[in-house]
Amino acid sequence: MNLRPILADSLMITGFVFVMMLLVEYAQVATAGVLGRWLQRGGIFRTAAVTLVGSAPGCLGAFTDVTLYTHGLISFGAIAGAMIAASGDEAFVMLALFPGKALLLFGLLFAYGLFVALLVDRLLGVRLYRGKCCPDGIALYGAELSSGHALWRSSFRGLTLQRASLSVTLTLFIIGVALGWVGPATWNWVRGMLLLVASLALFVVFTVTEHFLVEHLWEHVAKRHVPKIFAWVFGVLLGLAWLQSAEIPLGSWIKAHPGWALLAAVLVGLIPESGPHLVFVTLFAQGLLPFSVLVASSVVQDGHGMLPLLAESPAEFAKVKTVNFAAGLALGGAMMAAGW
Repeated sequence: MNLRPILADSLMITGFVFVMMLLVEYAQVATAGVLGRWLQRGGIFRTAAVTLVGSAPGCLGAFTDVTLYTHGLISFGAIAGAMIAASGDEAFVMLALFPGKALLLFGLLFAYGLFVALLVDRLLGVRLYRGKCCPDGIALYGAELSSGHALWRSSFRGLTLQRASLSVTLTLFIIGVALGWVGPATWNWVRGMLLLVASLALFVVFTVTEHFLVEHLWEHVAKRHVPKIFAWVFGVLLGLAWLQSAEIPLGSWIKAHPGWALLAAVLVGLIPESGPHLVFVTLFAQGLLPFSVLVASSVVQDGHGMLPLLAESPAEFAKVKTVNFAAGLALGGAMMAAGW
């Protein structure tokens, strides 16, 4: 088993989640909580915005929505809908294999994700994150509740241990992404996005006040979130790599038992990993699976997008997956009954 790609993926996922958490903290404090209060009110337009972010190809949009959810900024319905819309890295494969049907699928996932999000919020109420890590969301301290609170430090002299550590870490991450050691091996929009957000994060680290740096970025994000996320992501990816090396004939089993394809699709979709879903993408491209099975699998699976939530709260992870499992089974079953 080659550990290098597993480590590289773990660093990429953890690094992106870290910088997105950092930027979300900055935006929340800079707006004195206005961003959080706007998102927390829910409604169709705010939920649609969150769902649209989740539907972006790759896992970056899903990571962003998970960050918002774990900090109490979006509802349970919104995160469930966003994960329905998310297609993970398989989005790029589907665009390459069947672009027309892929775009149709993405539009369907967005619309269905928005519908499920609004339905869940209507049935359960606008329920925010209930995990143990950040039950109160992003904390605002004293003067930070004022819209005129300054985040820029008055002097750029001196460099504390915390600021130096975060600056060096982000610089190494940027170098790793630029050289292809972390993230995509070739230049594409994902690498560009990683470089952009990491560079913005480095700018924030260098310019913010010492109070914001210590209380928000160091004590909250770096010390509380990052180690746990990296440990979970690395452990899950390592376990999945071991299962793949065992050469379990999942694809041939599905071909031999087409009646179980729908159930297999939603069950495999529960795995927080991009790879297993490619079985259904490939079989559909070869004309061996109906569109309904691909849709059901796509509703439940979300690439690596849910790994950070699994790291923060396995209970919340299970709740979102339960909703999406039921949603995938319902839509896939209905489409199969209609002849799709």
